[in-house]
Amino acid sequence: MSAIIIDGKAVSAKVRGEIAEKVAGMEKKPGLAVVIVGEDPASKVYVRNKAKGCAEVGFYSEVHELPESTTEEELMALIDRLNADERINGILCQLPLPKHLNEKAVIDRIRPDKDVDAFHPVNTGKIMIGDYDFLPCTPAGVMRLLEEYGISPEGKNCVVVGRSNIVGKPQAMLLLQKNGTVTVCHSRTPDLKAECRRADILVVAIGKAKFIDADYIKPGATVIDVGMDRDENGKLCGDVDFESVKEVAGAITPVPGGVGPMTIAMLLTNTLKAAEIADK
Repeated sequence: MSAIIIDGKAVSAKVRGEIAEKVAGMEKKPGLAVVIVGEDPASKVYVRNKAKGCAEVGFYSEVHELPESTTEEELMALIDRLNADERINGILCQLPLPKHLNEKAVIDRIRPDKDVDAFHPVNTGKIMIGDYDFLPCTPAGVMRLLEEYGISPEGKNCVVVGRSNIVGKPQAMLLLQKNGTVTVCHSRTPDLKAECRRADILVVAIGKAKFIDADYIKPGATVIDVGMDRDENGKLCGDVDFESVKEVAGAITPVPGGVGPMTIAMLLTNTLKAAEIADK
C-alpha cells in the first residue's frame, strides 16, 4: 500500500483563492516589497514566483533588484524607505545575502509589523510564547498541509530533523503548540535513524538530497520533506528518498509540489494579515 501523496499545489491554490476573495472586498490592496541583492539564480526564481503570487491574489507589489556590490548603508536606506511607505504592508529581503552584508542587521532593521517572513527577534519571541501575528512561511505551510489532510500532531511523536532558525526551530514550536511530543534532531544526534523511526510525524529540513530512506521511517508515519535539492542527474528532489519512503509511510509530501508552493501561499497570508492589522 503506497502512501497518500500530500498535494501542496492543491492546498496552495485553495489558500490563494481564500486570500483573493478577501482582497477583492478591500478598498486598499495589501502591498508587498521584495528586495533581492545579487544574481543568485535560485533566489531570482523565488522572487519571480512571489511577484506572480501577488498578482494572482490582487496585491500591490514591488521588486527591488540590487546589484551584488550594494553596500549595507544603501540596503538599510531602502529598508527604511519601505518601512515608512504606507503602500507597503510587508517587506521581504531574499536570503542568502552576499557575504559582505550582515543578514542579522538587515532582518533587525525591518519593522516587526512589516516582517512577513517572521524572522525579526520580536516575532520570533512571539512565536515562542504562542502569541504571534506572523509565522515563518515554511513551517506555517507545513502546519496548514497537516490540517488540510486531517493529520493532528496532538499526542503524536513528532520528530524534526534540522534546527535552523528559518524552519527547524519554529517548526518544533508549532508542533509543540498543537500538543505534539517534539524531538529536534541534528548533525550531532547519535542515532538519527532510531529517533526518526519513533516519529508519527517526521519533518525533514537538512539540505541533503535523498538522505532519509525507508529505513528511517516508522510504517504509516506522515513524512514532510522540506528539502529542495538536486539529485545526481540535476533533477529537483528533496531530503527524503521519495520512491522508497512512499512504500512505508502513511502520507508524504513530494518534491516539487509539496511544501514549496505552501511557502509562498503563507507569505501572502502574512501580508494580508499585516494589511488588516495596519487598517485597524
